[in-house]
Amino acid sequence: MNDDVSQFHLFMEGEKIMALDYRKCAEEIAANIGGGSNVISAAHCATRLRLVIADNGKVNKAALENVDGVKGMFESNGQLQLIIGTGTVNKVYDEFLSVTGASAASKADVKAAAASRMPLWKKILKTPGDVFVPILPAIVASGLMMGLVEALAKAIPSFADSGWFGFLDLVANTAFALLPILVAVSAARVFGGNIFLGGVIGMMMVHPGLMNAWTVTPTNQPAVWDLGIFKISQVGYQGHVIPVILAVLLMSTVEKWLHKKVPEMIDLFVTPLCTVLITAFATFVVIGPIFSILENWVLKGAEWLVTSTGGIGALIMGALYPWTVVMGLHHMYNVIEAGMLSGALGLNIWMPIASAANFAQFGACLAVAIKCRNAKLKSVALPSSLSASLGITEPAIFGVNFRFMKPFIAGVIGGAVGALFGSLTGLGATTYGVTGIPGLLAINNVPIYCIELLIAAGVAFLITTVIWKEELPATAPAAAPAAAAPAIEAPTVSVIRCANGVVLQPVKGNVIPYDKIPDDTFASGVLGVGVGVEPTDETVVAPFDGEISSVAESKHAVGVSANDMELLIHVGVDTVNMNGDGFTCLVKEGDRVKAGQPLIRFSRAKIKAAGYSDTVAVLLTNSDDLEGVEIGAK
Repeated sequence: MNDDVSQFHLFMEGEKIMALDYRKCAEEIAANIGGGSNVISAAHCATRLRLVIADNGKVNKAALENVDGVKGMFESNGQLQLIIGTGTVNKVYDEFLSVTGASAASKADVKAAAASRMPLWKKILKTPGDVFVPILPAIVASGLMMGLVEALAKAIPSFADSGWFGFLDLVANTAFALLPILVAVSAARVFGGNIFLGGVIGMMMVHPGLMNAWTVTPTNQPAVWDLGIFKISQVGYQGHVIPVILAVLLMSTVEKWLHKKVPEMIDLFVTPLCTVLITAFATFVVIGPIFSILENWVLKGAEWLVTSTGGIGALIMGALYPWTVVMGLHHMYNVIEAGMLSGALGLNIWMPIASAANFAQFGACLAVAIKCRNAKLKSVALPSSLSASLGITEPAIFGVNFRFMKPFIAGVIGGAVGALFGSLTGLGATTYGVTGIPGLLAINNVPIYCIELLIAAGVAFLITTVIWKEELPATAPAAAPAAAAPAIEAPTVSVIRCANGVVLQPVKGNVIPYDKIPDDTFASGVLGVGVGVEPTDETVVAPFDGEISSVAESKHAVGVSANDMELLIHVGVDTVNMNGDGFTCLVKEGDRVKAGQPLIRFSRAKIKAAGYSDTVAVLLTNSDDLEGVEIGAK
């Protein structure tokens, strides 16, 4: 890293690095978190000290915020995170380890420690989501293709007998036919096992030497291996998910235990062999037979809830679904959906419930966008509502609806009514992982599905319009006329989206990927992901409502934070060398700002004359902590 980039890092500190006593900072942090004995795990990233605390009651949060060197503090995903700054946090971290006696840990270690402190029920519900989210692209692609192939076969009867149908049907069905393999590999990653051994367990459970589970009937039963002590039914586990996850959990546990106990010189041979054999016996003798039955009961219960309660079950789940999104637990339904698709029903009747719930949040958010008079709120609500219509609801829920609550409740009601309609009309889909408008490609009845979406969004829209009122700022007393400041147009284009909110484009210009920014540090992503903007204007405005967390001494960069999002806006490359010439910073650290409020004015001509690029870097510095991060102008 060159000296210019190193100088730039100073802006995150708010003071010269040498002015901070790292040892004293570490000692004060330790003193205010209950000492080293209260630390379970400690790590750091580019800007933050990440701690997992044993007893949060011993943490003096007010004192921590006043520690010299600590620029901010927040709690996220079970971690206490102290914002210290680039180039400084690593030095404070080293002193912190020395003071507390804690062992160095990676970010992954800290996340694992934080996850281990979750309540058991939340761990159980969160695990299926951790397993299924990485394989969603494969499932979505296969499901959408299945829907298209089936639609073509119905529209063109001759197509069903063609070679094209056979080939495309094979391509579309592969992910579902061999689903246990995908689940096993992903589960091994989640549980910390060898993913290739996990793959072996998954392949073993759908081995072609076993009878395909879908072909088992009362008159067509599988053969049995008689091993003396016990018998093993020669049937595969096609379409099953829970037995696969539990088998790989056992495999990962056995593997890690053996790695600790087996001497290193024979570990390479003994551990994989014993791991596979132990897991295989346990899977085919205990886990598979027992939990495949339990899984079938769960699926039958879910199907009964949707189809045999007069729609009441679907109505209840349509109302509960948005709350599970807020808690980050909505991916747990993937287990049910996968089982429905792979089972006798062959249709995902859970998807219309999720789709109604999500589209209702679109309707509520759209009502806010239309009804509000605040241009800044409108600029957030409108793109968020459009995102929700495509099934990505986090920006709408966290950025608008849940923030004002009444629109969120209206969405809950709309989702419940839409889900009730979907259940009564027998809607189902050929995949999972897609809702809203993209669901049109996978649904079994497009006209009825469109009506469901209109009902869900319409009810939410009408209720929001009636019960939500915008809180406008009180009118200030009339003042003497003053020279009008140049009008600043509030940004309307979002460039970063995540579960915590939306980042609007802070300066007009051409948006480029962060890895195209002409600076190795920015382009590498070490400071976080985001975008670059090749400016056509000379004013940087706030990309959301938030607080100024840092201001560069050379006035060319600011940090803005809100909703656990930490954003860096840096004007130009190596412009720290200009020592503020050509820059006017309009805010100071600690200021509260509104979206569209001017933050920095700069001279493109002076930047060019100094020989530097004027590309503006817009980076989410804690992107690795946030869910659903999506970048690009929209």
